[in-house]
Amino acid sequence: MVLSQEPTTTVVTRSRYNYQLSEIIRQRAWVEIDQSALAHNVKQLRALLSKDTELMAVVKADAYGHGAIKVAQTALQYGASRLAIATLGEGIELREAGIIAPIVVLGAVNNPEEIAALCQWDLEPTICTFQQAITFSKTLAQIEQSLSVHIKLDTGMSRLGTLWQQATEFVTLVHQLPYLKIASIYSHLATADELDQTVMKMQQQRFEDAIQQVKAMGISIPCLHLANSAAVLSDRSLHYDLVRVGLAMYGLYPAPHLKSTIDLKPVLQVKAKITQVKIIPAGTGVSYGYQYITQRETKIAVVSIGYADGVPRNLSNRLKVLLKGQYVPQIGAITMDQIMLDVTNLPDVEVGDIVTLIGQDGKHSISADDWAKTLGTISWEILCSFKHRLPRISTSKY
Repeated sequence: MVLSQEPTTTVVTRSRYNYQLSEIIRQRAWVEIDQSALAHNVKQLRALLSKDTELMAVVKADAYGHGAIKVAQTALQYGASRLAIATLGEGIELREAGIIAPIVVLGAVNNPEEIAALCQWDLEPTICTFQQAITFSKTLAQIEQSLSVHIKLDTGMSRLGTLWQQATEFVTLVHQLPYLKIASIYSHLATADELDQTVMKMQQQRFEDAIQQVKAMGISIPCLHLANSAAVLSDRSLHYDLVRVGLAMYGLYPAPHLKSTIDLKPVLQVKAKITQVKIIPAGTGVSYGYQYITQRETKIAVVSIGYADGVPRNLSNRLKVLLKGQYVPQIGAITMDQIMLDVTNLPDVEVGDIVTLIGQDGKHSISADDWAKTLGTISWEILCSFKHRLPRISTSKY
């Protein structure tokens, strides 16, 4: 795989004008994905693991908004051996792109049509309940195909999975059912990003107890996995045979206290262009509802990005962006397609100037963590919010 500075240079012809595609998609707003930063992060994470521990790249939700296909390709090239997604459709998208690595579906699949599709596209499902296991076996018997499955135990997340106390009965059933081949047993940690490790250690002990009971039944388990990004960074005893890495792969830390453990580089930047600059007098309301009224003569810049692109409206009058290497305040209500900036203190601002909403410009930077802190949410939600009308452009900066 070649890490390119620009997207494909397909020429789009309209009337007597010819445009480079890379120029067209930068006319309004876009997301830049630094493939070299992604490669760096995968290598850093891979270096934390023993040679016997595999790295599974979590590329669900369009790779947390980064573009699943390219992210998957880069991750597999630089140290990941498997991929994880949440839905059947996400898996099919990767297969249609020519990706042949093992793909695990972390979400629950229950109906026969979806089970048949899993076989067709060579995807490995998660089995969460007794009834689901039986449904899978009956459906697979009808189409005479076997399927590798991953058994999920609930050790304290209270989400998908059979309770860990029932692990022996559950795993025994799956082991005995025809057409099902156990590929792994796993669980998910609820508090791995917290300083207090009490709950995490409790979950680990429950997982260990369940596994020991299963092994006592003489059932062979090819693979065990428990660690998410936070667990990978915080405790090597949680690595087992496989780790599932999401947020850290994209260059963000699951918690501030984990920043000293590894050198990660942010992969995603969000940029947009100024479409109009004008001066308005003091006492003028800006945007819907006049949530902001100018206190002095103000030069404003209109920027072509809004909440329909994934810029939360709740950031209105609290958002800062970067323009010409300086922090600039956003003013007024964020609208569906546009935001307004106060650029009074910046000379020579022009239509076409690029604004950085998330990313680095000069010595300053803004991260998804910054937005999340302002909004009282998590960086995962911020990354997943950027809509598909923002083109993803692959770059290589480092």
